[in-house]
Amino acid sequence: MATGGGCFIGASLSCADLLVYLYTRVLRVSPATLADPGRDYLFLSKGHDVPALYGTLAELGYIPRERLAQHLRTTDSIYWHPNRAVPGVEFHSGSLGHLLSVAIGVALDIRLRGGANRVWVILGDGELDEGSVWEACLVASALRLDNLAAIVDRNEFQANVRTEELVPLEPIPAKFEAFGWSCRTADGHSFADLEAALGPLSEAPYVAGKPSVVVARTVRGKGLPSIEARADRWFANFTAEEIAGLLEELHGGESRALTSEGLVVR
Repeated sequence: MATGGGCFIGASLSCADLLVYLYTRVLRVSPATLADPGRDYLFLSKGHDVPALYGTLAELGYIPRERLAQHLRTTDSIYWHPNRAVPGVEFHSGSLGHLLSVAIGVALDIRLRGGANRVWVILGDGELDEGSVWEACLVASALRLDNLAAIVDRNEFQANVRTEELVPLEPIPAKFEAFGWSCRTADGHSFADLEAALGPLSEAPYVAGKPSVVVARTVRGKGLPSIEARADRWFANFTAEEIAGLLEELHGGESRALTSEGLVVR
């Protein structure tokens, strides 16, 4: 998906481990239960990371793997941001800052129906600049939605700039706690760390009556040393030759020299 038009590969690789862990160890959902109101819900609020979600859904049988080849073609809905025409995608996103509010509505509905299922939201750290995120945090706390859990993909980049150089975000955990949430931190690329932080949330909140959040420390472009933590490789449209080399790099090969132009938006 990072060729023939490209995708947000750097940002997607920072949350790939989070998605794999959630879908294989935590979420009570499967291809057979996508219409079951008792399923767990996952909302990818940082919607430009959808290649990681598409890849996870393809690996786990929600969609045919061959469908990924339709990326950006007008004959399919596999494109730069999530679309509900793709099985497993719960809601459209891409305009940052609104999916936590959607998740609140679903979590409230579940509680009113007496359901035991849980609602998860993956937020970008740069997305925390949006005031709508913090408004939603206040509402979730006021409603005591402890069936709601958020994960912040803390890769420390916002587009082409480090977050702390643009609009400083720290201390993130203290801010969530001040807004009435219970917070923990984790290494977003360590399944053992994710097990300790996210595992308990599959059954219960950290604190009864409070929504929960995990700030997951991640690396943009994780797994590809040639693009890791690079400001100009949040989005990439690689050549076919570069893709072949990067796939080898992903599986332990040497870092590759890249000739395609990086994307800088300011």
